[in-house]
Amino acid sequence: MKRNSRLSAALHALVHMAQEPDRPRTSEEVARWLDTNPVVVRRVFAGLREADILSTERGRGGGMVLARPAAAISLAEIGEALGESLLPVRSEPESPGCLVEAAVDELLEDCRRQAEDFLRGCLAKFTLADLAADFRHRFANEGARHHGS
Repeated sequence: MKRNSRLSAALHALVHMAQEPDRPRTSEEVARWLDTNPVVVRRVFAGLREADILSTERGRGGGMVLARPAAAISLAEIGEALGESLLPVRSEPESPGCLVEAAVDELLEDCRRQAEDFLRGCLAKFTLADLAADFRHRFANEGARHHGS
């Protein structure tokens, strides 16, 4: 799965974690799932700990676990905890002072905000448990041959 956002990467890892919610996962293990560096995992997942989505157990046999049942964690809550816009954010003006560009940018930014509000509302209807159940259903029907990680 090609990931272009922290949200898609976090959801990927959290669905894996939801399969065995009591089993601590190290940042090294999660990094392998996401094909990234453990430091990136720790940095991205810091917001999930602060939002009480993940908890960390230190020491031998420790790692990250879901802090709450997957059914009590909405996908919108995960997005908010990551502090990431769900849609592309407006870039710097190419022609500062151009009134046409200012009008276009303001309209597009307003539309982007409305679309992001809509998307957050949609994500709020689904939980991590819903996503994990969809994965289990697909896995049962398609088997491990279609599941890279």
